[in-house]
Amino acid sequence: MAQPLSLTVNGAPRRSEATTVAQLVAELSLRPDKVAVERNGAIVPRSTLGEAPLTDGDVLEIVHFVGGGDHAAAPPTVDDDSWEVAGHRFRSRLIVGTGKYKDFAQNAAALSASGAEIVTVAVRRVNVTDPGAPMLTDFIDPAKVTYLPNTAGCFTAEDAIRTLRLAREAGGWDLVKLEVLGEARTLYPDMRETLKATEVLAKEGFKPMVYCVDDPIAAKQLEEAGAVAIMPLGAPIGSGLGIQNRVTIRLIVEGATVPVLVDAGVGTASDAAVAMELGVDGVLMNTAIAEAKDPIRMARAMKLAVEAGRDAYLAGRMGTRRYADPSSPLAGLI
Repeated sequence: MAQPLSLTVNGAPRRSEATTVAQLVAELSLRPDKVAVERNGAIVPRSTLGEAPLTDGDVLEIVHFVGGGDHAAAPPTVDDDSWEVAGHRFRSRLIVGTGKYKDFAQNAAALSASGAEIVTVAVRRVNVTDPGAPMLTDFIDPAKVTYLPNTAGCFTAEDAIRTLRLAREAGGWDLVKLEVLGEARTLYPDMRETLKATEVLAKEGFKPMVYCVDDPIAAKQLEEAGAVAIMPLGAPIGSGLGIQNRVTIRLIVEGATVPVLVDAGVGTASDAAVAMELGVDGVLMNTAIAEAKDPIRMARAMKLAVEAGRDAYLAGRMGTRRYADPSSPLAGLI
């Protein structure tokens, strides 16, 4: 009788009787259509799991999330103010994250209140010790909401590319959010690594929406490298400081031929309105909603703020003046 194999599965040693990747997935009580598998650094296509052999010493990563959320949008009307990125059309200009909530149910309720049609999701290892544990997809249906896999926590181009390859295998996604961080204290993007990852992902058929510094030159370089959307930070991630860089964000908007979305820094509804008044196509946020005392109410406030900011931008603000200008004529006073 063959001896059990010694494997490393999601960073932990494991003894297994399985001889193929498909048998290992079944042994872990996982559904093959809901996971992506990497063996010794290479993706194992789902269609070949049954033929992919296991050998002693193999190192496997098994991650999850499903779907991709592609769904037919309503045909635009004359008054439609929808926006489009890489062939995907959306009505809501608010994108929300899925971290920091007390549970998946609260996350789903906040999403509903926000009216957002896109949620960012992190690609993480499957908990092989409890394959029946609740998953985000149990609460937020990827057939109804577009999942935007991101590379949160990646500090090199190589790690970010690897993460998104797994995401595509797990859910078929090509529209993704790329962020490559420079260091943990500020979570500012490393633009050299970000540009490198953008070029590779674009060549592999991904459609990367890219988190970046508020630099018009860097933004143009990302666009030329294949970014389908530019996502400059408004302030450091999770800081809640509001939009600190209005001039440079406006310059990015004026120079871009792809959508521009403010990503990071929003703390409250007025910050979201300010961002939209700069002419950006949308705003992405997570902490501002998730860490509010009432996340559901804040989600609703953010929805209204994004809509108000967009309307104000389209309306065109009044000019600023150095002195007062009365609303009522002074002539004919009694």
